[in-house]
Amino acid sequence: MSTQTSPGADRALDRSVQRLGARIRDLRKAQGMTIVQLASAADLSHPFISQIERGLARPSMSSLFRIARTLGTDQQTLLAQSVAPDGGRVRRRSEEAAADASGGRVRALVHGADHPFIPMEYAGASTELTDHWTHDEDEFLYVVAGRVHVELDGVAEVLEPADSVYVAGGTPHRWASADGAAYRLLVVKEQRRPEGPSAG
Repeated sequence: MSTQTSPGADRALDRSVQRLGARIRDLRKAQGMTIVQLASAADLSHPFISQIERGLARPSMSSLFRIARTLGTDQQTLLAQSVAPDGGRVRRRSEEAAADASGGRVRALVHGADHPFIPMEYAGASTELTDHWTHDEDEFLYVVAGRVHVELDGVAEVLEPADSVYVAGGTPHRWASADGAAYRLLVVKEQRRPEGPSAG
C-alpha cells in the first residue's frame, strides 16, 4: 500500500532536499573541493553529487554517510542543518529534512546541530540489514511502533514497542524490521563538539 503525501508536504520535502544540497555544496566549497574530488573521495558518481547539490536527488543514508565523512561531519548533522529554521521551538512534520534509509526513511526532528544531542525518526518495513554503523558518539534507540531486529556488536535482539536500548560509542550496530511489518524508531544521537585549543 503506497503512502500519499499532500502537495504542501511534497513542496516542504523539496525544500528540505534543496537545503541539504546547498549545505553539502557550501561545505565542499569551504574545503576547496570540486564536485569530482568529493565524488571520488566518497566513492560516488559526480553526476549524482551534482544532482544532490542542486536539490534534484535525495541521497540514501549510506550515501549521505560517505559524503558527510568526506566533509568532516556526519549525516545526522547534515540532516539537522537542513530542517527549516523558523525561530520557533516546535517542529512540524511539514518542515522535515529526510533521507532514504534501507527500506524506509529517516528524518531530523530538530533544526541545527548546535545541540548536545540530535533526535531522529527512522521508519521502514524492510527486513534487509545494512552494513554496521560505528561512530564515536553514544546513541539511544526507542521503539515507537512495530518490531525491530537490532544487532549490537554481533548480538541480535528483537525489540517490541516501548523497548529501548543504549548504544555506547564505538559499538557496531544495525537494525531492520523483525517481521517485514512497518516500524518506527526514535534515535537520539549524542552530538560531540570539537575540542578547542587548550588555554595557556
